[in-house]
Amino acid sequence: MPRQTVRKSKFKRVLLKLSGEVLQSKKSGLSIDPEVLVGFARQIKVVRKMGVEIAIVVGGGNIFRGHVGESRGIDRNTGDYMGMLATVINALAIQDALEKEGIDTRVQTAIEMRQVAEPFIRRRAMRHLSKGRVVIFGGGTGNPYFSTDTAAALRASEMDADALLKATKVDGVYTADPVKNPSAKRYTRISYQEAMSKQLKVMDAAAFALCMENSVPIIVFDFFKEGNLEKVVAGESIGTLVSE
Repeated sequence: MPRQTVRKSKFKRVLLKLSGEVLQSKKSGLSIDPEVLVGFARQIKVVRKMGVEIAIVVGGGNIFRGHVGESRGIDRNTGDYMGMLATVINALAIQDALEKEGIDTRVQTAIEMRQVAEPFIRRRAMRHLSKGRVVIFGGGTGNPYFSTDTAAALRASEMDADALLKATKVDGVYTADPVKNPSAKRYTRISYQEAMSKQLKVMDAAAFALCMENSVPIIVFDFFKEGNLEKVVAGESIGTLVSE
């Protein structure tokens, strides 16, 4: 049987941003689907073999969203903290799945809970990455009113990531919602300024601004298409590149 060739990574270090919804089951309705976790862990295993250092920021929307809680009477600050705790649950689930695939990991959180995770310390996180560990960041930024997209942009900047990989359900950034508008066209490349001025709902303005200020390119791609994560890491033109 011929040996499978391992592709080389274009990047030294990337930050992968996952929404909490990525972990949900489309069939059973489970907030965290073990089968989805296994598939995700195997994708990470493939790209780790390409030599890239990987950090992950995960959202908590599959469990709780602060602004949804606010619309139903929960104080916004309280709701946002509840959402941050949801991201930690997701981070631990991802850690468990990765370690079952033999991948060494660390979870760091912006809100201290030392019994289950390390507190976020930049130098320690950088050290873990240099040793080949996958670092999963939970707890958002640790502050209400900031999205996990902003947390991803912040951590990507702090980790000196070569790119922020935004995993979505669509294959890039469009001129309009492609579900509502079939004539919407996909950008292959767009600038930070244009993305902000056109109010494209891929990431919030704070996240775009952080990436622009620190020259961190954003690649928005369809996470659910098999092989796409590997292709992005290898440098193929997949999805939409948001850069200067």
